[in-house]
Amino acid sequence: MTTSPVTGSPDARTRILPVLLLHCLVVLTCVLTTTLIATAVQERSIREATERRVLDVATSLADLEQVRAALRLDRASATAELQPVADLIEEAAGVDYVVVTDAAGIRITHPTPDQRGLVVSTDPSDVLAGQSFVGTETGTLGPTLRAKVPVLDGDAVIGTASVGILESDIAADFSSAVTTLIPWVVVSILVGCVVSAAATTAMGRRVRALENRARWLQTQQQVADALRDQTHEFHTRLHVIRGLVAEGETDAALDYIGRVAPVTTAAVGAGDIADPALRAVLEAESARLRERGGALAVDPLSVVPRDSLDDDDITVVANLVRNAVDAASAHVEVLVTAADRAVHVRVDDDGPGVAPADVARIFQRGASSKGAQRGVGLDLVRRLVSARGGTITVERSARGGARFVVDAPQHESRPLDARDRGVTR
Repeated sequence: MTTSPVTGSPDARTRILPVLLLHCLVVLTCVLTTTLIATAVQERSIREATERRVLDVATSLADLEQVRAALRLDRASATAELQPVADLIEEAAGVDYVVVTDAAGIRITHPTPDQRGLVVSTDPSDVLAGQSFVGTETGTLGPTLRAKVPVLDGDAVIGTASVGILESDIAADFSSAVTTLIPWVVVSILVGCVVSAAATTAMGRRVRALENRARWLQTQQQVADALRDQTHEFHTRLHVIRGLVAEGETDAALDYIGRVAPVTTAAVGAGDIADPALRAVLEAESARLRERGGALAVDPLSVVPRDSLDDDDITVVANLVRNAVDAASAHVEVLVTAADRAVHVRVDDDGPGVAPADVARIFQRGASSKGAQRGVGLDLVRRLVSARGGTITVERSARGGARFVVDAPQHESRPLDARDRGVTR
């Protein structure tokens, strides 16, 4: 009996692996691209936030009346007045330096004492002209992102207020943000790959199921085509035989039958088999088994009066016996009784038997271990018995093989369509 192709075969896994790798590559590319964009946005956000902070602090410092009042004093007094304020603002605002200059660009405050009283290291002319500045410049502390605003006394510029944060501190903040983001990136990649693997596996199973279904349908189509061809050929031969018999050419008819279907018969003893059609079937199958060195026995309890079986009964017995002969190692035993408007058939063999899990499957059309275009006989038996309201069971034979048992009423079923007729394997 044929089985479905193995869905977890190495070939199937090999076909799915490139798809899975492609999906993982897509996930990796998407996550990394998103991460690069996110880090760029994060870096820009940190820088913009820093620019706003230093500008706000510098503007607030320049607006203090205390700063304007101190810049009217001499430099030493102004430094003594403003340096504590600058130190407090540095700590409170989280900036690296606060520098206040006079109208000549001389530092009044600076975090480094020896830089106080000196001219600033960057050009203050634009700010002393009344313009504000925000950007990165390199001063005595290194590259800093700074804001410079003029200190106004009315309309006159009397000094500048400069607030800055080291670029190294900005880089450290950015590195900290990226470090926090990395675990989420890794988790996203892993989750994406796992989900892709699950989706690819599910898709692969679905595709393999569809492939198996397509192959099964193709096999069924081949079986159907073969049956149509055989039916057509069978009808043609029946017409020839009928014509020869109708013309009284009995010898010619027998000769024709011998050419198209050579049959070697062997006498079947025991039992009371009076029905000629059934005897012919049993003798033919007995001869076929004897050619392999085996023997077919008819149970002595068999009783089949002449004309007690119809075509459906003969078809059922013939297919069961033929199936047993094909499966048997050496012995087949047949019991057939036709009495009290009921037919009872029991066929035993000493073959490999039928596993319980396979019982339902062997009655499906196309289920066969005998090659292509086979597996029709037991399906036909099932349908004939079911149409008559009978039962068919499969058991373990005392001979070690399979036992098929059929119980059905006589002559009560509607005949099957002509396309389903015929003794098949």
